[in-house]
Amino acid sequence: MGRTLKPSTASSCYSGDERPLFLLEKGWRFQYIQGIVYVIYSAVMALALLLILPVYFVRLRIRQGEPLYLKERLGIVLPSPKGGRPFVWIHAVSVGEVLSLQNLVCVVRKAHPDWEIGFSVLTNSGYELARDKIRDVDHLFFIPFDLGWSVRRVFARLRPSLLVLAESEYWPRILKEAERRRCPVLVVNGRVSARTFGRMRRVRSLASRLLGRVARFLVQTPLDRDRLEQVGVPPAKIQVAGNLKCETRLPELSPAELTAVWADLGIPEGAKVIVAGSVHPGEEDLLLEAFRAARRRRSETRMILAPRHPEKFAGFPASRPDDDFVIQTKTALDPNRKWDILILDTIGELARIYAAGDVAFIGGSLIPWGGQNLLEPAFYGKPIIFGPHMHNFAALAETFELGGGAKTVRTSDEIAAFFAFDDPGGMEEMGRRSREILLSLQGATERALGAMESIVVGQNV
Repeated sequence: MGRTLKPSTASSCYSGDERPLFLLEKGWRFQYIQGIVYVIYSAVMALALLLILPVYFVRLRIRQGEPLYLKERLGIVLPSPKGGRPFVWIHAVSVGEVLSLQNLVCVVRKAHPDWEIGFSVLTNSGYELARDKIRDVDHLFFIPFDLGWSVRRVFARLRPSLLVLAESEYWPRILKEAERRRCPVLVVNGRVSARTFGRMRRVRSLASRLLGRVARFLVQTPLDRDRLEQVGVPPAKIQVAGNLKCETRLPELSPAELTAVWADLGIPEGAKVIVAGSVHPGEEDLLLEAFRAARRRRSETRMILAPRHPEKFAGFPASRPDDDFVIQTKTALDPNRKWDILILDTIGELARIYAAGDVAFIGGSLIPWGGQNLLEPAFYGKPIIFGPHMHNFAALAETFELGGGAKTVRTSDEIAAFFAFDDPGGMEEMGRRSREILLSLQGATERALGAMESIVVGQNV
């Protein structure tokens, strides 16, 4: 890659005034208070596990037949590194973080085949997805419960040269043990939600000491940078690096492949297709009302509705005497029967459906859920609309709306205007801009790789 690399010392991350704030504190009083805080934290964690584990045992083991992976989560069963080369530990919480790190892991492996890579997750769903999608790691395992002895066992076995945390996963015991073993911690795709920021401000002293154990933060937006600074993180430790999720790589479908998708779904020639993705219960009535109004203006309009949780949409929609819609599900599609609304009750097909559609609605945004990912329709250059509740993707939603690639809708009339394609030229331009905005937001993966290299082995330009 044109880089000249040399080994670096682990202490280089904590040089000069960039040392963690808690290391600058002096006196027995601080050490005493810190010790009490960790004793209380450990007791609370142990109590929480005693209360939560029986619930998980019933829900996962008995009802769903899924393993609990208790030995792994307690640090009893651990990976066995080969040793003799840098061990990089990358951690993702669940499905969203696994997907965002997928491309980074691939790039790291290609750039540094000599590194040993361990990838940990917190949830069962994250583990299953990582096992399927994350191919370029040497070890896949569960992050241990944040108990002192469990954490110490994991660090003693792995001896990581670097711990990479995705987004906002700050476990006090893990960060403390990483510092004790002089293992630098890098946060990638960092974000600080309004809710988290409010909590950190209320305990600013504790938050600054906790975050002070992180060597470097690569955050998604300037707002995330400002919030970290306000809770005491030195500006020199923070870099606005973009969003790893914007490194979306999806299959480019040729005209022939798109035609095949239309044929598979039974979409008639000349139809205009609305794709309402990841729709949550409580949104269907407004969407149906808008679709009904749009059909009165443009009869060839069709809607594909992809529920976030298909099992909760049984019987959708409730029968209405004034509707004459033909509704089918993907799993029971009758190709000889034309449909007006198609319920996508399968998993893993939404991106392909976005590619075949003409306009995308982002679910979870008409109710106070916080919205869903808008990058898949943007990748395919689709005009995007969403409701007023996009706080889970606030920075992205604002960027796309300001750039003209997306629009907030609040009423059924506003939704119906898009569903009826009242301004086809404007919608085509909107789709073009959504693709351009996505491309402009990419580059976070290369910045994350550079940060990892500078910490693990140092970098000479």
